[in-house]
Amino acid sequence: MEKNRRDGRRRTGWRFIALIAGEEARVQTVGRDYVVFLGDVESGSISGPPLKFNLFSYFLHETTLTPAKTVSAPVQFYKEIQAEEEGTLQLRLDMMIISSHTAPARSLVAVILLSLLLQISELPSSCSASSSLENFSARDGTVLELDESNLDKAIASFDYILVDFYAPWCGHCKRLLPELNAAAPVLAGFKEPVVIAKVDADKYNRVTSKYDIDAFPTIKLFMHGVPVEYKGPRKADLLIRFMKKLTAPDVSTLDSDIAITEYYETAGTHFPIFFGFGLDESVLANIARKYKKKAWFSVAKDFSEDIMISYDFDKVPALVAIQPSYNEKNIFYGPFEENFLEDFVKQNFLPLTVPINSDTLNLLKDDDRKIVLTIMEDETDDESQKLVKVLKAAASANRDLVFAYVGVKQFENFAESFGSAEKTELPKMVVWDGNEEYFIVTDSEIIHGEDQGTQITKFLEGYREGRTIQKKINDRSFTGYIKSLSIGGKIAYILILLVIIMMIVHNFCMDNEPLRVGTRDQANQGISSSSEHERRDYRPEDKED
Repeated sequence: MEKNRRDGRRRTGWRFIALIAGEEARVQTVGRDYVVFLGDVESGSISGPPLKFNLFSYFLHETTLTPAKTVSAPVQFYKEIQAEEEGTLQLRLDMMIISSHTAPARSLVAVILLSLLLQISELPSSCSASSSLENFSARDGTVLELDESNLDKAIASFDYILVDFYAPWCGHCKRLLPELNAAAPVLAGFKEPVVIAKVDADKYNRVTSKYDIDAFPTIKLFMHGVPVEYKGPRKADLLIRFMKKLTAPDVSTLDSDIAITEYYETAGTHFPIFFGFGLDESVLANIARKYKKKAWFSVAKDFSEDIMISYDFDKVPALVAIQPSYNEKNIFYGPFEENFLEDFVKQNFLPLTVPINSDTLNLLKDDDRKIVLTIMEDETDDESQKLVKVLKAAASANRDLVFAYVGVKQFENFAESFGSAEKTELPKMVVWDGNEEYFIVTDSEIIHGEDQGTQITKFLEGYREGRTIQKKINDRSFTGYIKSLSIGGKIAYILILLVIIMMIVHNFCMDNEPLRVGTRDQANQGISSSSEHERRDYRPEDKED
């Protein structure tokens, strides 16, 4: 007995529960229930009353129990089957060995129950998660909890499933979850429903390794089983918009005026819309597939003259590009070879005049054209709005250039990069190469209050004739930030810097949450950090942001 008392300490590894006089706890199946016995089941030598434990199914797990041959419970989660006796299970628990001393039967039952409950609390939730998957429908509209045992099955079960690989300690993960909860019921209502699921990737290491999870949270979209890392917006309303576009057909075929109107209204105002009137779907197929994340594409074969009037075209075939947020239309009558089509489509990803903000800079960096930039005091005042209308007319006639404008009041740091902090009169115009250089046109930089159209024409003529002075952007640090938006390799340096900063903060602030690998959410949000409120800014939400 003294030896048993000395053994009453915590030991590592799985082993039998040792009870009074070396008796072992066994479990026998009775119908669909599990009964815990003390003593030898075969001989009937029972030290106490049997304990019926209906919740024992949650206790059956590959790392915990080895079910006997006759166990009727599902065994798909078990790695090994070892039978101690026909119809019984041998408990293996990591716990203290109980000393051999006399104790009432109720105490023994309590010990077993306590052991079971302790072990259940430590087990992964694979059985419960599996059960939830079995009863889950793509139309349920809730966030599905998955684990390593059923993730692959879920991916195979749904055409579109957005999986959040999270860690419980991650603050960004905690902030993301309410957005996913808000988006889930809306995504479930899509014509092609999108399921949102989450997996504790910090707990399930095999999942982390299999899907190359190196930062939290990481979101992956599985489309018909094919994984793509999701780099789109993470706010619920923007995520819904983005997924709506992504799950739509590459090219929609519209066969009536009503279908055209409904398509336009359903598409919303976030992306440009292209209508191919009198065009075959095959004409737009390659372009639509290539730029699916940036625009809506459709072809209309049956339509009335009223539609032709509404969409401002007078013959077919015609490709109509619409910027819903700006009520702008551009018409293309051909030729419809792919290179000409692509040029037209790319030009119309942007409105005729682009308001500069942290969102539109991303799209400008993807455009190879030079940028005619007008710098003004306040882009919202009446005089500036009049100037923007004149700029639109110039942009329409000079599609080989991008026309943009920025207010010092709205984006001071950016405006000052072009010398607006100096004692120069505003508004003024420059031509920016999108990187570190810009050009001013001799004697045509300042746009005065009267006859602005003529002054803009003179500026453009001077630029095309080469009467320019080349200058460097003033703020190199800001330029580096701009360049990082398009040069993927430099993102790594930003991430490293963020990690170092967060580690320093963690060391000095004990109440900060621990930061693991990466702050991908910060990187994405830092690049597109403009205000969430609606204003007439062009807000592209490309997955490549």
